[in-house]
Amino acid sequence: MLEKYCPDLSILQIPLRNKFRGISIREVAIFRGSAGWSEFSPFLEYGDEEAAVWMAAALEAAHKPWPELYRDRIAINATLPIVEPALVRGILARFPGSTTVKVKVDDFVQGALVVAEVLEINPEMKIRLDVNGGWDIEQAVSNLLEYHLRFGNVFDYVEQPCPTVTELALVKPEVPIRIAADESIRKNLGADFSNFSNFADLAILKWQPVGGFAAAHKIAREIGLPVVISSALETGIGISHGLALAASFKESSLACGLGTVALFEGDICSPATLVEDGYLEVKRREPADFERYLAPSERADYWKQRILRVLQLMEGRSA
Repeated sequence: MLEKYCPDLSILQIPLRNKFRGISIREVAIFRGSAGWSEFSPFLEYGDEEAAVWMAAALEAAHKPWPELYRDRIAINATLPIVEPALVRGILARFPGSTTVKVKVDDFVQGALVVAEVLEINPEMKIRLDVNGGWDIEQAVSNLLEYHLRFGNVFDYVEQPCPTVTELALVKPEVPIRIAADESIRKNLGADFSNFSNFADLAILKWQPVGGFAAAHKIAREIGLPVVISSALETGIGISHGLALAASFKESSLACGLGTVALFEGDICSPATLVEDGYLEVKRREPADFERYLAPSERADYWKQRILRVLQLMEGRSA
């Protein structure tokens, strides 16, 4: 079954320069289909049901042509993990030319130090805050008002300040910063998104977590809000599909969160999928130097068993 669906399968471990989402090593599977290389990389805590959505995206990209593209390059935001202010300049330097930065935050005090450092380096930088659903309603309103009072209108939006759409609906009218939804979309696939403007001002879509190109466009049509395409911390192969997704939206011109290969120790593609003049080129990428990142046999076996379970689950549904 692995050879049928995921030929030329390799399991990789790629170190991160800074801890991100609580991990310091990113494990991914890459394989080649009839249309080119693809990637399957759900995080380790995700169960088989959720991972099957990521596999649907990976198989679509491996075996079907890309959708129609409207741009050949995509503006990219810089991405700052939760770090000390002293590290900000070095991380931003990996995103040359980017005029927007997404700052991961979990409070006001520490986050404000990082935002202040960003603006010290570039006073014109547009700021996006990303909370990953970490606040309750009271914390969200209080922290976002504090950010606005301290820094003014530098914020493009705040991403997922609270975990549920019910909470977002209560926060949205109370704060002067636009709300973007991420987890509220990808953790509720199949929900009714027709009244989503009650909860958010923008939709964050990610190529793998929403199930691929066709699924992303279906969700975007249902939501009816401006779309920003972001990454799920993929290699250059996965990022290439994210870039294609961004380029397949005719009207979208918002900077996308697809520069996260800069957070890796290195890329498996050559040339590396790194930002130049604030942009990334839209093109299919292939692995060139990945042998040094091959996972040890026990981790490769774990991933192969995981992939088999997910493929069997998907086959069972379609039977």
